This record gives sequence, C-alpha cells and structure tokens, in this order.
Amino acid sequence: MQTMVETRNLRKTYNRPDGSTIEAVKGVNLEIRQGEIFSLLGPNGAGKTTTISMISGLVEPTEGDATIGGHSITAEPMAAKRLMGFVPQEIALYPELSARQNLAFFGRMYGLGGKALNRRVDELLEFVDLADRQNDRIDTFSGGMKRRINLVAGLLNSPPLIYMDEPTVGIDPQSRRRILDTVKLLRDEQDMTVLYTTHLMEEAQELSDRVAIIDHGEIIAMGTQDELTQQVGEEDRLEFTIGEQEIAETLFERIQQKTPGVTRVLYNPTEQLSDDSSESVPALMTVFAKRGRTALPQILQELDSAGVEIQSVTVREPDLEAVFLALTGRALRD
Repeated sequence: MQTMVETRNLRKTYNRPDGSTIEAVKGVNLEIRQGEIFSLLGPNGAGKTTTISMISGLVEPTEGDATIGGHSITAEPMAAKRLMGFVPQEIALYPELSARQNLAFFGRMYGLGGKALNRRVDELLEFVDLADRQNDRIDTFSGGMKRRINLVAGLLNSPPLIYMDEPTVGIDPQSRRRILDTVKLLRDEQDMTVLYTTHLMEEAQELSDRVAIIDHGEIIAMGTQDELTQQVGEEDRLEFTIGEQEIAETLFERIQQKTPGVTRVLYNPTEQLSDDSSESVPALMTVFAKRGRTALPQILQELDSAGVEIQSVTVREPDLEAVFLALTGRALRD
C-alpha cells in the first residue's frame, strides 16, 4: 500500500521566557498509508497538536521532516499542502456569515470558483445534512453544526489527505456520532486518508485502522488495535474504586501472590478534594489478571478481610486504555 504521510525524526523545541527550553515533540517517526484512518492517541499535552501542526506546515520543525505524497513539507511546502485538508481543533469560521458564505469564501482561498465551487459547496452541505440551513448565519448554529461545517471546510479542495485535530471536542453525543460516521465515510466511500488526533480511547478504537500512542512527545506504541492489545497479553483489567484510606503495601503484594492469574497491581491514591472540599475523591486500584472474572471473588475477599471500603468494581477486557496504562503506569484520563 502506498505511503501518504511519512515523518522522520520530527522534533519541536520551544524556548521559555526564563531561557530554558521544553521539547514538545521528541523524534516522532510515522508512516501513514493511503486510504486508512490513522489515529494519534494520547492525553492532553502529549504533543498531538504540535505533531500534526508540523506535518501540516503550520509549525516549523526544530529538527526532522515530514513528506506528504512524497513532497517535503519543509522543502516543497506548497506541493505538500495541495494534497491536504486541515480541520483544526478550534472552530475556524466567520460567525456573521452563513454556512454557504463561509464555504464559498474558503473555497476561493483554495483557488476554486464559479460553477465548480457552487457544485462542491452543494455536495458538502448535503454530505453533512445541513443544506436546509445553508443560508443561516453560523452564530445561530449549535456547537455540533459548527463542527460539521468546520469539518467540510477542510474538504473543499477534495484532498487525498485530511487532518482532524480532536474534531469532537465540546459537542453533544448526537453530533459526535454524526462526525464519527462522517470520518468513516471519507475512508470507505471516498478512499481518503484520515489523520485523526484524539485523547478519547473509544474514538480511536472505533475509527482506526492503525493507532500511534503518544505521551510526553514520544511515540510509545504503534500498530493495529490487535497488535497493540497483544502487548499486554490476554489480561483483563479489574478496576476497584475504593474509599480514601491508608492501605498497607503488603495487601497489594498478597493479592498478586495469592490470586491465580494476577500479574500486577497498580494503586493510585489521591489527596485531591471534591468540589465541595468536604469529601476526598476515591482512589483507584487496578488489578491485571489473565482470567479476571475468575480472580475477582478472591480479590474481593482479600479486600474485605483488610477492611477496605469498595465503592465499585469494573471488569474491562484488553483495550487501548490497558496498553497505555501498562506502558506508562497511568490512565489516559489522568
């Protein structure tokens, strides 16, 4: 399969006001194939937006390069940019203009005009089911509707590659569902390559042909979902929400040693207070076990014998969250 995007040792360093530096992206190497949905998954601040901004030519790399369809973004920026559309995280629309006026304006920025532009705007408004609202001002639209117009603005030039930087941030579940379905249609019906950034494991799992997990500016794992989950084996993840209390380390050692199938125990206590500052936020104990449901009764017995207050128990099968937790020792949401 042909390579659409390739990055080589992509780095970005920023200078702080005090004279020190911070390395936001640390030598990222990616290869994205034509016609796939490739997700860059990581927590907020992991380096996703900086990486995608360098690939799209919005931010100059400190070191390294990226190619789009074989064109270097540093040496041949215009040739590379002609092959891409970009959907930013922030809404990039003029609120006082109508949906149609916004799309016509951005279409002319791409060099489109006349009947060809009108036909393309008609197609895209139908594609996101907003043709009936085309003459309404953007500032009368809901957040989800703005997101859909924001998305198709990046499709006006019919690019073979589209970048989407967390396009479902801050919208309702129904609008989020529409956008996710639209992303899949771009791949399945238009053979488009999609580079999608998200901090939501569920989105990456639903959409992606392949996933790269990024943390602290580095790619820590990359592959299909099956390839990634195989890194943590066939272990289930048992999550125990427990009351904030002093718990002896020997309890976790005893659970790991005495319970068949348990491979490790992670405990994340917290001293953070809830909004009313009167109650402590419960702690989370995560147990990895090869046969989670079989191990559960004995773990519950050990916790009960130790006087641990159990508020909830969740059994999770191997997923991308488990991969991130196994590689970093913390959850994506932390």
